[in-house]
Amino acid sequence: MKLVSDKPMTQIADEQFFVAVLGNIDNTSAQDILDKLAKGEKLSNFYQQLSGRFVLVIANQHDSTLTLVNDFIGQLPCYYAEHGGEITISHSLKLLKTAVQQTLEISEQAIFNYMYFHCIPSPTTIYKTVCKLEPGKAVTFDRTLQRSTHALYAPEFSMNVQDKQSLHQECLDIIETTVKQQASGNCGAFLSGGLDSSTVSGMLAKHQTPAKTFSIGFEAEGYDETPYAKITANHFDTQHQVLYLQPEQAAEAFVSVAQYFDEPFGNSSSMAAYFCAQFAKQHGVDTLLAGDGGDELFAGNERYAKQKQFELYYSLPSPMRALMNATLNNAVMAGIPGISKAASYVRQAEVKLPARLQSYNFINIVGLAEMFTPTFLSKVDVNQPIAQLAQRYQESNGEHPVDNMLYLDWKFTLADNDLVKVNKMCELAGVEVKFPLLDKALVDFSCKVPADVKLPGYELRDFYKQACRGFLADETLDKSKHGFGLPFGVWLKENETLKNIALDALQQFKARNIVSESLINKALDAHHSVHAGYYGELIWIMVVLELWLQGNESR
Repeated sequence: MKLVSDKPMTQIADEQFFVAVLGNIDNTSAQDILDKLAKGEKLSNFYQQLSGRFVLVIANQHDSTLTLVNDFIGQLPCYYAEHGGEITISHSLKLLKTAVQQTLEISEQAIFNYMYFHCIPSPTTIYKTVCKLEPGKAVTFDRTLQRSTHALYAPEFSMNVQDKQSLHQECLDIIETTVKQQASGNCGAFLSGGLDSSTVSGMLAKHQTPAKTFSIGFEAEGYDETPYAKITANHFDTQHQVLYLQPEQAAEAFVSVAQYFDEPFGNSSSMAAYFCAQFAKQHGVDTLLAGDGGDELFAGNERYAKQKQFELYYSLPSPMRALMNATLNNAVMAGIPGISKAASYVRQAEVKLPARLQSYNFINIVGLAEMFTPTFLSKVDVNQPIAQLAQRYQESNGEHPVDNMLYLDWKFTLADNDLVKVNKMCELAGVEVKFPLLDKALVDFSCKVPADVKLPGYELRDFYKQACRGFLADETLDKSKHGFGLPFGVWLKENETLKNIALDALQQFKARNIVSESLINKALDAHHSVHAGYYGELIWIMVVLELWLQGNESR
């Protein structure tokens, strides 16, 4: 076994066990874990009590097994590979690549998954022979290096309505306690003006005077949310700083940001996260509190409400559903005014969760044959992304589809996407980041709140809003959802430097024979003439992939 890290790591051993902890387990120590294992206690018996941001490596000398475990939400990544009879483990794919000292082959499947999700969800990685540990799971290697995986974390979602008033107070108390525990040293907070960042900033202001908060602003119409951030800053009297990001700044950092990630990563808001963290660093902050997680704990995304509407279809008797499907789900009905909406409803409802969540995925809209070259498609399993979603969705023991979607998002939206973005961009900026809303106490608490209390009818995050009523400003609670979006599509039209980087990258990307040349041309034409924001996102994910490959594939 080779364990590679450039971060603090605790290692301890006795005659039977070796235990290493990367990151930090909040409520216990490596010695305590070793003692429990030595007494014969199974990891699965005490894993539920572990909280923090960690990767746990356990080598059992007696039965020659090696077990890798991460925290329940996957806040710290864990990459692993078997080469030459040795297992190499690291929180950094780039460190692992250096340590194995072998050429790692790019995975076409990972590229397809990236184009589908705009990131590469675990357990797949960009390299064929390297894997990534899924959140809340254990991977065990036996003496012959055969691998088995099993889940350690299974949330228990409640369906029983409790006293909502006391739950409101408990929710705020947990958040306040967590923020207080995580706020240390020269600490500040991201502040977009939304519910999550406003709550974290407000709690920070209760324990730090003045609380330092930071926002990114854009001069592009429809993207600037700094007025809402200022509402929260004024409400809590924080020391608030705003950076208005210019397209030229983004152009200068574009290549370095794209290539810094361990794997291709296409979330365009990563640029905003980087500049905001860098801005905070310039103002003396070395730790930032981020508000990620609230939407995925308390049902704050529009898709949860939308899918509840489609799930009503399955409350109808099956003969009625069959009649509706036969009558409405066809091209004729889809083209009749007044009936087309009903036909669209049935068509989408007939696709079961979680696949229905991907109805508006670029690949599903454009079509596989139109998007990719035949050569590339022949090398990949086009069903793998949906299979990954289905496996995760079915692992949830929730009885309500909203709870199951939340559990799904803890991996695909948080661990595989948002946390990668914020962690890596803060790392690039030289700032530590913490996530108070992903503390295990709050996640466990959120499971006590029934889905129909979190999201009664189609009122997004109603429970959380009511809990924060009187704490947050009313304007914050009543605003529409937004965040640190990046007006890349708009800038691509206006800024010559950014345009040249993108066009040059796309020209080189064509030669890789991954997507059809016509798709690239269509995206560029449509971006210019139809919808800058929508097609700008498609251009972004292709350009980022090309830039990442240029910076990493030959290393």
